[in-house]
Amino acid sequence: MIPLLDERQRRLFLANEAKSYGYGGVSEVSRISGFSRTTITVGIKELESEPSKFEGKVRRKGGGRHNVLDKYGEVICEYIREIIEGKTYGDPMRPLSYTTESLRSVARQLLEKHQINIHHVTVRDLLKTMGYSKQVNQKMLQVGKSHPDRNAQFEHINATASEYLDLGEPVISVDTKKKELIGNFKNNGQEYRKIKSPRKVLDHDFPIKELGKISPYGVYNLNKNTGFVNIGTSHDTSEFAVESIFRWWKTVGKHTFPKAKKLLVTCDCGGSNGNRSRTWKAQLQQFADRTRIEVQVAHFPPGTSKWNKVEHRLFCYISKSWQGKPLIDIETVINLIGNTKTTKGLNVVCMRDDNHYKLSKKISDKDFEALSLEKDAQL
Repeated sequence: MIPLLDERQRRLFLANEAKSYGYGGVSEVSRISGFSRTTITVGIKELESEPSKFEGKVRRKGGGRHNVLDKYGEVICEYIREIIEGKTYGDPMRPLSYTTESLRSVARQLLEKHQINIHHVTVRDLLKTMGYSKQVNQKMLQVGKSHPDRNAQFEHINATASEYLDLGEPVISVDTKKKELIGNFKNNGQEYRKIKSPRKVLDHDFPIKELGKISPYGVYNLNKNTGFVNIGTSHDTSEFAVESIFRWWKTVGKHTFPKAKKLLVTCDCGGSNGNRSRTWKAQLQQFADRTRIEVQVAHFPPGTSKWNKVEHRLFCYISKSWQGKPLIDIETVINLIGNTKTTKGLNVVCMRDDNHYKLSKKISDKDFEALSLEKDAQL
């Protein structure tokens, strides 16, 4: 019976058994049930009192453990603020802040400094009511001085992209994903496996010369929510970047946009597709000559790479698809990337690029002046 009853019902049941037993019933029922004599005695008093007095209640008014704020008042919040003062981060004008102190540390200091003994979970609840939350780092601070026309630059890029999309012309976002080691190395993340049978990987991430590294160059098409990744086994150069775009065009682009006359490329202003790279511009000229397509490039301002669509529309899903899985060879990488899909219809094509790309390739002044370049006045 006991597990099926609530607190008051158990108390009354045990009290009734004790009364039925007679003299010594309280002690005997306490011994058999494990409940205290006080609990059984209280139950007997409730049985002998008017039933309506406790009707619909499990405990008498005021019974049970008191809320920590009712017990200590707002002073406990002030004590917590004192403990975490100097270890709190965040904009004071925003409603949420966060602290580097652990919950157990705060609870321990409350006991040591103020003789307040509360559980660390209670500390968590109090911090939440005080406007604190657990947060990760956020890349928001720009290195260097922000351009005064930063918003106008983004508005112009957005308007240009919208214009291309409305006309049905292709818009792509490009970038190189971080280089990955090939081999049986640990890959961040988890995967489902049989209990107590984790995948065994090498204990050090030293590059294996025979396997090397890969440079995945991504092309994300905003029109169709499709991705293309060119897996380079050589250096990440401007020549490699434009070759990746050309492979996308041959494999996907020209079949998806057979009547395309223009192409908009959005990208970061650094790396292999940097805005100051002569090789990048010279290679794009060759691309335009081969495809007979006008190419317009919109570089994002410095420190704003997180707005690049390829980062959070393609690369993040690739990272999820291979989390916890060692990239033991390039074929495995291609299969994992090619199987990347989302509920919103993202599909990814992946191919291998074994071409060798030389570093520090120079473009002479004469060759650079021969390029058909036109600067966008608003970028």
